[in-house]
Amino acid sequence: MGRSATALLAFAAPALTAQRPSLAMLDHLQPGQWEVRDRDLAGGRSRLCIENGRRLIQIRHMRESCRSFAVQDTADAVTVHYTCPGNGYGQTSVRFESAQLVQLETQGIAQGLPFNMRAEVRRVGACAS
Repeated sequence: MGRSATALLAFAAPALTAQRPSLAMLDHLQPGQWEVRDRDLAGGRSRLCIENGRRLIQIRHMRESCRSFAVQDTADAVTVHYTCPGNGYGQTSVRFESAQLVQLETQGIAQGLPFNMRAEVRRVGACAS
């Protein structure tokens, strides 16, 4: 590859990655009340209010300030690894089915204990005020 082609690629690469925001699939999820149905616990259900789908990445570290990086970032699935200094880490995969339904798998360490959860996460309405 010649110098001019290499230089062109160097300038074009940032423009190509800037076209789609990172983890854009999560931005397609509707804000509101979501029900988390743990597939491994019979009757294991909880609800949470989210303002955007990115909140699902740290479902076991929701109130933590964590550093994260995308392992997979496609139009219908994301996988994110994150670390929360002093309170563990996790890796979460979210598979898009619709703006109101996703499949979630997450595992890691929270408060010194391991966790592993597979869940269906479905929007059930607006958040209670």
